[in-house]
Amino acid sequence: MTVLLTERETPEGLLVTACDADVVGETFENGSVSLTVEADFYAEGAREATPEDVADSLARAMTANIVGARSVEIAVEHGFVDEGNVLELDGTRHAQYLRL
Repeated sequence: MTVLLTERETPEGLLVTACDADVVGETFENGSVSLTVEADFYAEGAREATPEDVADSLARAMTANIVGARSVEIAVEHGFVDEGNVLELDGTRHAQYLRL
């Protein structure tokens, strides 16, 4: 499973996106929650990443958006996201990370 990773510097710090390549362009829903994995946000300027690449980026991130089974699994395995905070949306997984 290919994971796409982007890093963007913002006034609030490093913003990281990680997503499984096969979810780009898809929309997922669960009741009133809807998530579209926009190519310009998740894939534009992205690079293919190893689990270690993702963990390194998350370690430096102030915020992160993570979509897809493999991407979320990496964030959980490395302790950035608690499994109880992962959303299940219409067949995929989504998590957000915020460092305070």
